[in-house]
Amino acid sequence: MAGLKTFASVAVYTTLIITFGFQVARVEGRSMEPTLADQDRLIVNKALYRFVRVPEPGEIVMLRYPKDPDKAYVKRIIAMAGDTVRIEDGRVYVNEVLLPDEYVPADFRSHENHGPEVVGPAQYFVMGDHRNDSSDSRHWGQVPEKYVIGKVQLRWWPLTTARLF
Repeated sequence: MAGLKTFASVAVYTTLIITFGFQVARVEGRSMEPTLADQDRLIVNKALYRFVRVPEPGEIVMLRYPKDPDKAYVKRIIAMAGDTVRIEDGRVYVNEVLLPDEYVPADFRSHENHGPEVVGPAQYFVMGDHRNDSSDSRHWGQVPEKYVIGKVQLRWWPLTTARLF
């Protein structure tokens, strides 16, 4: 009987942690290079945005893909509700201020134009760091706030590149 209680307690705590706390995820694809690589393993903090604060521009998040919410993507938040996004020759401007994006190497920078586009209420504009190899808000639109799963908190694998974000 004591073993059953222990097992039930572990099951309940595990379910609560996975549902409301943290989630393990894997990067699939190159859209976040060089920051994250294909097959990197991540810890996503789901509790932060649910209980503490809203996502902020510059943060890397896991989100549900707006065209198929059963799929999850990892992207960087570029702008939030009320912001105006404009891309000119691959340079991103938010509210007419050039986005400092030193995390995007020259070889990864796209050269397209986009917008201007005003981010709607309870929406986010997201992009991958590999700008010329990323499917993101430029292609499939803004992300509803309710589709943001959590903040990418830690890359734990491979161990040689483990890092907090």
